[in-house]
Amino acid sequence: MASDGFRTLDEKSLVEYIKATPSLSSKLGNNLEDLQIKEVGDGNLNFVFIVIGPSGSVVIKQALPYIRCIGESWPMTTERAYFEASTLKEHGHLCPHHVPEVYHFDRTMCLIGMRYIEPPHIILRKGLIAGIEYPLLAEHISEYMARTLFYTSLLYRSTTEHKRAVAEYCGNVELCRHTAQVVFSDPYKVSQYNQWTSPYLDSDAEAVRTDNILKLEVAELKSMFCERAQALVHGDLHTGSVMVTHDSTQVIDPEFGFYGPMGFDVGAFLGNLILAYFAQDGHADEGNDRKVYKEWILKTIVETWNLFHKKFIVLWDEHRDGSGEAYLPDIYNNPELQLLVKQKYMKDLFHDTLGFGAAKMI
Repeated sequence: MASDGFRTLDEKSLVEYIKATPSLSSKLGNNLEDLQIKEVGDGNLNFVFIVIGPSGSVVIKQALPYIRCIGESWPMTTERAYFEASTLKEHGHLCPHHVPEVYHFDRTMCLIGMRYIEPPHIILRKGLIAGIEYPLLAEHISEYMARTLFYTSLLYRSTTEHKRAVAEYCGNVELCRHTAQVVFSDPYKVSQYNQWTSPYLDSDAEAVRTDNILKLEVAELKSMFCERAQALVHGDLHTGSVMVTHDSTQVIDPEFGFYGPMGFDVGAFLGNLILAYFAQDGHADEGNDRKVYKEWILKTIVETWNLFHKKFIVLWDEHRDGSGEAYLPDIYNNPELQLLVKQKYMKDLFHDTLGFGAAKMI
Protein backbone atom coordinates (compact mmCIF):
# COMPACT_ATOMS: atom_id res chain seq x y z
CA MET A 1 0.00 0.00 0.00
CA ALA A 2 1.18 3.47 -0.80
CA SER A 3 -0.35 4.94 2.31
CA ASP A 4 -0.97 4.19 5.97
CA GLY A 5 -3.77 6.77 6.27
CA PHE A 6 -6.26 8.72 4.18
CA ARG A 7 -5.00 11.67 2.20
CA THR A 8 -6.52 13.45 -0.79
CA LEU A 9 -4.53 12.76 -3.94
CA ASP A 10 -3.69 15.32 -6.58
CA GLU A 11 -2.18 14.65 -10.01
CA LYS A 12 1.40 14.56 -8.70
CA SER A 13 0.82 12.32 -5.67
CA LEU A 14 -1.39 10.06 -7.80
CA VAL A 15 1.61 9.20 -10.01
CA GLU A 16 3.60 8.09 -6.96
CA TYR A 17 0.63 6.07 -5.74
CA ILE A 18 0.27 4.29 -9.09
CA LYS A 19 4.01 3.50 -9.21
CA ALA A 20 3.72 1.83 -5.79
CA THR A 21 0.62 -0.19 -6.78
CA PRO A 22 1.34 -3.06 -9.20
CA SER A 23 -2.34 -3.77 -9.95
CA LEU A 24 -2.57 -0.25 -11.42
CA SER A 25 0.91 0.24 -12.90
CA SER A 26 0.66 -3.07 -14.77
CA LYS A 27 -2.35 -1.71 -16.69
CA LEU A 28 -0.46 1.37 -17.90
CA GLY A 29 2.81 0.04 -19.30
CA ASN A 30 6.38 0.16 -18.05
CA ASN A 31 7.22 3.81 -18.61
CA LEU A 32 5.25 5.77 -16.03
CA GLU A 33 7.11 9.06 -16.50
CA ASP A 34 4.73 10.32 -19.20
CA LEU A 35 1.33 9.56 -17.78
CA GLN A 36 -1.51 11.78 -18.96
CA ILE A 37 -3.79 12.58 -16.01
CA LYS A 38 -7.02 14.54 -16.19
CA GLU A 39 -9.41 15.20 -13.29
CA VAL A 40 -12.97 14.88 -14.60
CA GLY A 41 -15.04 14.61 -11.42
CA ASP A 42 -18.00 16.72 -12.46
CA GLY A 43 -20.18 14.72 -10.06
CA ASN A 44 -21.46 15.70 -6.67
CA LEU A 45 -19.24 13.59 -4.46
CA ASN A 46 -15.82 12.45 -5.66
CA PHE A 47 -12.50 13.08 -7.37
CA VAL A 48 -12.26 11.15 -10.64
CA PHE A 49 -8.97 10.92 -12.57
CA ILE A 50 -8.51 9.51 -16.06
CA VAL A 51 -4.97 8.11 -16.31
CA ILE A 52 -3.55 7.21 -19.73
CA GLY A 53 -0.18 5.47 -20.04
CA PRO A 54 1.93 4.20 -22.95
CA SER A 55 0.03 0.92 -23.24
CA GLY A 56 -3.18 1.27 -21.28
CA SER A 57 -5.53 3.38 -19.18
CA VAL A 58 -7.37 3.36 -15.86
CA VAL A 59 -9.86 5.50 -13.98
CA ILE A 60 -9.07 6.36 -10.36
CA LYS A 61 -11.99 7.42 -8.19
CA GLN A 62 -11.41 8.74 -4.68
CA ALA A 63 -14.20 9.43 -2.20
CA LEU A 64 -13.94 12.63 -0.16
CA PRO A 65 -15.15 12.93 3.45
CA TYR A 66 -17.81 15.47 2.38
CA ILE A 67 -20.17 16.21 -0.53
CA ARG A 68 -17.92 17.83 -3.10
CA CYS A 69 -20.55 20.09 -4.69
CA ILE A 70 -21.57 21.51 -1.30
CA GLY A 71 -18.32 21.44 0.67
CA GLU A 72 -17.20 20.46 4.12
CA SER A 73 -20.45 21.77 5.64
CA TRP A 74 -22.10 18.48 4.54
CA PRO A 75 -19.84 15.63 5.75
CA MET A 76 -20.13 12.29 3.96
CA THR A 77 -18.69 8.92 4.93
CA THR A 78 -15.77 7.73 2.82
CA GLU A 79 -16.91 4.14 3.45
CA ARG A 80 -19.13 4.62 0.38
CA ALA A 81 -16.04 3.76 -1.70
CA TYR A 82 -16.05 0.29 -0.14
CA PHE A 83 -19.71 -0.26 -1.04
CA GLU A 84 -19.17 1.08 -4.55
CA ALA A 85 -16.21 -1.26 -5.13
CA SER A 86 -18.16 -4.19 -3.65
CA THR A 87 -21.22 -3.50 -5.81
CA LEU A 88 -19.10 -3.04 -8.95
CA LYS A 89 -17.42 -6.39 -8.29
CA GLU A 90 -20.67 -8.21 -7.54
CA HIS A 91 -22.62 -6.71 -10.43
CA GLY A 92 -19.59 -7.08 -12.70
CA HIS A 93 -19.41 -10.76 -11.87
CA LEU A 94 -23.12 -11.15 -12.69
CA CYS A 95 -23.16 -8.91 -15.79
CA PRO A 96 -19.58 -8.40 -17.06
CA HIS A 97 -20.59 -6.89 -20.43
CA HIS A 98 -22.24 -3.87 -18.83
CA VAL A 99 -20.17 -3.09 -15.70
CA PRO A 100 -16.57 -1.78 -15.74
CA GLU A 101 -13.95 -4.10 -14.23
CA VAL A 102 -12.37 -3.15 -10.88
CA TYR A 103 -8.56 -3.49 -10.90
CA HIS A 104 -7.76 -2.20 -7.42
CA PHE A 105 -9.43 -1.08 -4.20
CA ASP A 106 -7.74 0.66 -1.27
CA ARG A 107 -10.10 0.95 1.71
CA THR A 108 -7.81 3.25 3.69
CA MET A 109 -7.48 5.70 0.80
CA CYS A 110 -11.15 5.24 -0.23
CA LEU A 111 -9.84 4.70 -3.74
CA ILE A 112 -11.01 2.53 -6.63
CA GLY A 113 -8.99 1.81 -9.79
CA MET A 114 -11.12 0.53 -12.64
CA ARG A 115 -11.51 0.23 -16.38
CA TYR A 116 -11.55 3.52 -18.26
CA ILE A 117 -14.73 3.59 -20.36
CA GLU A 118 -13.11 5.19 -23.37
CA PRO A 119 -14.55 7.62 -25.96
CA PRO A 120 -16.83 7.66 -27.87
CA HIS A 121 -18.77 6.58 -24.72
CA ILE A 122 -20.68 9.50 -23.24
CA ILE A 123 -23.05 9.85 -20.28
CA LEU A 124 -26.50 8.71 -21.43
CA ARG A 125 -28.13 11.90 -20.12
CA LYS A 126 -25.94 13.96 -22.46
CA GLY A 127 -26.90 11.69 -25.35
CA LEU A 128 -30.61 12.14 -24.56
CA ILE A 129 -30.16 15.92 -24.48
CA ALA A 130 -28.38 15.75 -27.85
CA GLY A 131 -31.16 13.63 -29.35
CA ILE A 132 -29.05 10.54 -30.10
CA GLU A 133 -30.83 7.19 -30.52
CA TYR A 134 -29.28 4.12 -28.87
CA PRO A 135 -30.84 1.06 -30.53
CA LEU A 136 -29.44 -1.44 -27.99
CA LEU A 137 -30.11 0.56 -24.83
CA ALA A 138 -33.26 -1.33 -23.81
CA GLU A 139 -31.62 -4.68 -24.60
CA HIS A 140 -28.53 -3.90 -22.54
CA ILE A 141 -30.06 -2.15 -19.52
CA SER A 142 -32.77 -4.83 -19.20
CA GLU A 143 -30.02 -7.47 -19.20
CA TYR A 144 -28.13 -5.60 -16.49
CA MET A 145 -31.21 -5.15 -14.28
CA ALA A 146 -32.53 -8.70 -14.77
CA ARG A 147 -29.22 -10.38 -13.94
CA THR A 148 -28.14 -8.18 -11.02
CA LEU A 149 -31.58 -8.19 -9.38
CA PHE A 150 -32.47 -11.85 -9.92
CA TYR A 151 -29.12 -13.34 -8.83
CA THR A 152 -28.96 -11.28 -5.61
CA SER A 153 -32.52 -12.17 -4.56
CA LEU A 154 -34.05 -15.10 -2.67
CA LEU A 155 -35.31 -16.43 -6.01
CA TYR A 156 -31.70 -17.57 -6.55
CA ARG A 157 -29.99 -17.46 -3.15
CA SER A 158 -30.44 -19.38 0.06
CA THR A 159 -31.67 -17.46 3.09
CA THR A 160 -28.24 -17.82 4.71
CA GLU A 161 -26.40 -16.30 1.72
CA HIS A 162 -28.96 -13.54 1.40
CA LYS A 163 -28.93 -12.55 5.08
CA ARG A 164 -25.14 -12.47 5.11
CA ALA A 165 -25.09 -10.11 2.11
CA VAL A 166 -27.85 -7.92 3.56
CA ALA A 167 -25.90 -7.60 6.82
CA GLU A 168 -22.79 -6.54 4.91
CA TYR A 169 -24.59 -3.79 3.00
CA CYS A 170 -26.45 -2.48 6.06
CA GLY A 171 -23.25 -0.50 6.63
CA ASN A 172 -24.12 1.80 3.71
CA VAL A 173 -26.65 3.49 5.97
CA GLU A 174 -25.45 7.07 5.40
CA LEU A 175 -25.97 7.05 1.65
CA CYS A 176 -29.34 5.34 2.09
CA ARG A 177 -30.28 8.11 4.52
CA HIS A 178 -29.18 10.69 1.94
CA THR A 179 -31.43 9.06 -0.70
CA ALA A 180 -34.34 8.83 1.71
CA GLN A 181 -33.99 12.53 2.44
CA VAL A 182 -33.79 13.81 -1.14
CA VAL A 183 -36.31 11.36 -2.67
CA PHE A 184 -38.89 10.77 0.06
CA SER A 185 -38.63 13.78 2.41
CA ASP A 186 -37.32 17.08 1.00
CA PRO A 187 -39.81 17.50 -1.91
CA TYR A 188 -42.76 17.27 0.49
CA LYS A 189 -41.68 20.10 2.79
CA VAL A 190 -39.80 23.40 2.62
CA SER A 191 -36.11 22.44 2.40
CA GLN A 192 -32.96 24.42 1.61
CA TYR A 193 -31.90 21.72 -0.86
CA ASN A 194 -35.04 21.88 -3.02
CA GLN A 195 -34.71 23.55 -6.40
CA TRP A 196 -37.30 24.45 -9.01
CA THR A 197 -37.74 27.13 -11.67
CA SER A 198 -39.25 29.96 -9.68
CA PRO A 199 -41.71 31.65 -10.01
CA TYR A 200 -43.04 29.51 -12.87
CA LEU A 201 -43.23 26.26 -10.89
CA ASP A 202 -44.04 27.74 -7.47
CA SER A 203 -47.63 26.46 -7.60
CA ASP A 204 -46.44 22.96 -8.66
CA ALA A 205 -43.98 22.77 -5.77
CA GLU A 206 -46.73 23.94 -3.42
CA ALA A 207 -49.10 21.29 -4.82
CA VAL A 208 -46.60 18.54 -4.00
CA ARG A 209 -46.21 19.87 -0.45
CA THR A 210 -49.97 19.93 0.18
CA ASP A 211 -51.10 16.68 -1.47
CA ASN A 212 -52.27 14.37 1.32
CA ILE A 213 -52.83 11.29 -0.86
CA LEU A 214 -49.42 11.69 -2.49
CA LYS A 215 -47.79 11.90 0.96
CA LEU A 216 -49.50 8.67 2.04
CA GLU A 217 -48.16 6.89 -1.05
CA VAL A 218 -44.67 8.33 -0.56
CA ALA A 219 -44.67 7.13 3.06
CA GLU A 220 -45.32 3.59 1.82
CA LEU A 221 -42.53 3.88 -0.73
CA LYS A 222 -40.11 5.23 1.89
CA SER A 223 -41.04 2.36 4.20
CA MET A 224 -40.34 -0.15 1.44
CA PHE A 225 -37.07 1.58 0.53
CA CYS A 226 -35.87 1.44 4.14
CA GLU A 227 -37.19 -1.98 5.12
CA ARG A 228 -37.36 -4.32 2.12
CA ALA A 229 -34.04 -6.06 1.40
CA GLN A 230 -35.13 -7.71 -1.84
CA ALA A 231 -31.93 -7.57 -3.95
CA LEU A 232 -28.61 -5.74 -4.34
CA VAL A 233 -29.80 -2.60 -6.12
CA HIS A 234 -27.54 -0.02 -7.76
CA GLY A 235 -29.37 2.62 -5.72
CA ASP A 236 -28.81 5.55 -8.12
CA LEU A 237 -29.63 4.16 -11.56
CA HIS A 238 -30.41 7.40 -13.39
CA THR A 239 -29.27 8.40 -16.88
CA GLY A 240 -26.17 10.05 -15.40
CA SER A 241 -24.98 6.64 -14.14
CA VAL A 242 -24.97 5.00 -17.57
CA MET A 243 -22.34 5.48 -20.30
CA VAL A 244 -23.24 4.61 -23.86
CA THR A 245 -22.23 4.31 -27.49
CA HIS A 246 -24.32 3.04 -30.37
CA ASP A 247 -23.51 -0.56 -29.39
CA SER A 248 -22.23 -0.44 -25.79
CA THR A 249 -23.90 0.29 -22.42
CA GLN A 250 -21.88 0.56 -19.20
CA VAL A 251 -23.38 1.13 -15.74
CA ILE A 252 -21.17 3.15 -13.37
CA ASP A 253 -21.24 4.81 -9.93
CA PRO A 254 -23.08 2.29 -7.69
CA GLU A 255 -21.86 3.91 -4.45
CA PHE A 256 -25.48 3.98 -3.23
CA GLY A 257 -25.63 0.17 -3.58
CA PHE A 258 -27.64 -1.61 -0.89
CA TYR A 259 -30.16 -4.41 -0.44
CA GLY A 260 -33.48 -2.79 -1.26
CA PRO A 261 -36.59 -3.11 -3.43
CA MET A 262 -35.94 -4.11 -7.06
CA GLY A 263 -38.44 -1.51 -8.26
CA PHE A 264 -36.17 1.27 -6.99
CA ASP A 265 -33.62 0.57 -9.75
CA VAL A 266 -36.13 -0.17 -12.51
CA GLY A 267 -38.24 2.85 -11.54
CA ALA A 268 -35.26 5.20 -11.36
CA PHE A 269 -34.19 4.32 -14.89
CA LEU A 270 -37.67 4.44 -16.44
CA GLY A 271 -38.53 7.63 -14.53
CA ASN A 272 -35.43 9.29 -15.96
CA LEU A 273 -36.45 8.30 -19.49
CA ILE A 274 -39.90 9.81 -18.88
CA LEU A 275 -38.23 13.04 -17.72
CA ALA A 276 -36.09 12.97 -20.86
CA TYR A 277 -39.26 12.55 -22.94
CA PHE A 278 -40.87 15.67 -21.47
CA ALA A 279 -37.61 17.62 -21.71
CA GLN A 280 -37.41 17.16 -25.49
CA ASP A 281 -39.74 20.10 -26.22
CA GLY A 282 -37.13 22.33 -24.60
CA HIS A 283 -34.42 20.95 -26.91
CA ALA A 284 -36.49 21.26 -30.10
CA ASP A 285 -35.56 23.85 -32.72
CA GLU A 286 -36.53 24.79 -36.27
CA GLY A 287 -34.38 22.06 -37.73
CA ASN A 288 -35.67 19.28 -35.45
CA ASP A 289 -38.98 19.29 -33.58
CA ARG A 290 -37.79 16.14 -31.68
CA LYS A 291 -41.13 14.36 -32.36
CA VAL A 292 -39.42 11.29 -33.86
CA TYR A 293 -36.97 11.23 -30.97
CA LYS A 294 -39.80 11.39 -28.43
CA GLU A 295 -41.34 8.34 -30.11
CA TRP A 296 -38.00 6.53 -29.77
CA ILE A 297 -37.87 7.33 -26.04
CA LEU A 298 -41.42 5.99 -25.53
CA LYS A 299 -40.53 2.85 -27.47
CA THR A 300 -37.39 2.40 -25.34
CA ILE A 301 -39.39 2.73 -22.10
CA VAL A 302 -41.81 -0.01 -23.21
CA GLU A 303 -39.02 -2.26 -24.53
CA THR A 304 -36.93 -1.86 -21.37
CA TRP A 305 -39.74 -3.10 -19.13
CA ASN A 306 -40.89 -5.86 -21.52
CA LEU A 307 -37.36 -7.19 -22.05
CA PHE A 308 -36.60 -6.99 -18.33
CA HIS A 309 -39.80 -8.92 -17.56
CA LYS A 310 -38.97 -11.59 -20.15
CA LYS A 311 -35.33 -12.03 -19.11
CA PHE A 312 -36.16 -12.10 -15.40
CA ILE A 313 -38.70 -14.90 -15.96
CA VAL A 314 -36.21 -16.84 -18.12
CA LEU A 315 -33.65 -16.72 -15.28
CA TRP A 316 -36.33 -17.78 -12.81
CA ASP A 317 -37.27 -20.77 -14.99
CA GLU A 318 -33.62 -21.76 -15.48
CA HIS A 319 -32.99 -21.83 -11.72
CA ARG A 320 -36.40 -23.14 -10.63
CA ASP A 321 -34.80 -26.12 -8.87
CA GLY A 322 -31.78 -24.24 -7.50
CA SER A 323 -30.93 -23.10 -3.98
CA GLY A 324 -33.31 -20.11 -3.97
CA GLU A 325 -35.59 -20.26 -0.95
CA ALA A 326 -38.35 -17.80 -1.90
CA TYR A 327 -40.58 -20.46 -3.49
CA LEU A 328 -39.64 -23.99 -2.49
CA PRO A 329 -40.33 -26.49 -5.32
CA ASP A 330 -42.07 -29.01 -3.06
CA ILE A 331 -44.65 -26.34 -2.13
CA TYR A 332 -44.99 -24.58 -5.48
CA ASN A 333 -45.23 -27.96 -7.15
CA ASN A 334 -47.53 -27.55 -10.14
CA PRO A 335 -47.40 -25.44 -13.33
CA GLU A 336 -50.59 -23.52 -12.55
CA LEU A 337 -49.32 -22.36 -9.14
CA GLN A 338 -45.87 -21.54 -10.54
CA LEU A 339 -47.52 -19.34 -13.19
CA LEU A 340 -49.65 -17.57 -10.56
CA VAL A 341 -46.56 -16.89 -8.42
CA LYS A 342 -44.67 -15.36 -11.36
CA GLN A 343 -47.61 -13.25 -12.46
CA LYS A 344 -48.12 -11.84 -8.97
CA TYR A 345 -44.39 -11.25 -8.40
CA MET A 346 -43.99 -9.32 -11.67
CA LYS A 347 -47.24 -7.39 -11.21
CA ASP A 348 -46.06 -6.28 -7.75
CA LEU A 349 -42.64 -5.39 -9.14
CA PHE A 350 -44.24 -3.28 -11.90
CA HIS A 351 -46.37 -1.50 -9.28
CA ASP A 352 -43.24 -0.76 -7.20
CA THR A 353 -41.45 0.43 -10.36
CA LEU A 354 -44.18 2.97 -11.16
CA GLY A 355 -44.21 4.28 -7.58
CA PHE A 356 -40.45 4.65 -7.24
CA GLY A 357 -40.18 6.06 -10.78
CA ALA A 358 -42.71 8.77 -9.88
CA ALA A 359 -40.92 9.56 -6.59
CA LYS A 360 -37.59 9.90 -8.41
CA MET A 361 -39.18 12.21 -11.00
CA ILE A 362 -40.58 14.44 -8.25
